[in-house]
Amino acid sequence: MKPESLRQAKEAYQIEMECIREELEYFDDAEFSKAVEALAKAPRIGAAGCGHSGIICQHFAHLMCCIERPARFISPAEAVHGATGFLQKGDVMVFASRGGKTKELLPIMDICKAKGVTVITVTENLQSPLAQQADIVLKQHVNRETDKYNAQGTTSTTALCVIFHALQAALIEETGYQNEQFALIHPGGAVGERLNHK
Repeated sequence: MKPESLRQAKEAYQIEMECIREELEYFDDAEFSKAVEALAKAPRIGAAGCGHSGIICQHFAHLMCCIERPARFISPAEAVHGATGFLQKGDVMVFASRGGKTKELLPIMDICKAKGVTVITVTENLQSPLAQQADIVLKQHVNRETDKYNAQGTTSTTALCVIFHALQAALIEETGYQNEQFALIHPGGAVGERLNHK
């Protein structure tokens, strides 16, 4: 390996550690509390994003299912072809868009508004259309991506993941979710063996 390649690899750790540390400074107690309360009450939860944000939204939907909050990722392509039928009045939709202007998500926002679905947007741009039209906005912070061109979705996905992980941690406490419940729905793998060990 080239010495510079190794240096770039180690620098990636530093960039992402700094990002998480800095993101905590943007933590808005009031908005985060509103998000947790909405997610705790929602009969169903949808999540949508494009590219790397969409992949992390799939992770978020799975996190919610793991604490028995019924959720699914709604593909932006499928959303405008009937998939938003999953969402009903009183549900919550989570949008993830670093710039807050992702064109594929804007029609879904209109559908959510028409159906009485609460919208949470996670974005770096609080003045963006997806932020301005949302009921709740969680600030994402990104210092820079880890590649030397500052172009690949790396640090930005970590920043988004941390917000989603924080929401799950708070929801476990807020809803009184018990490990015994998780043991029932997660019998597989090493985690399942540990949780169900008698």
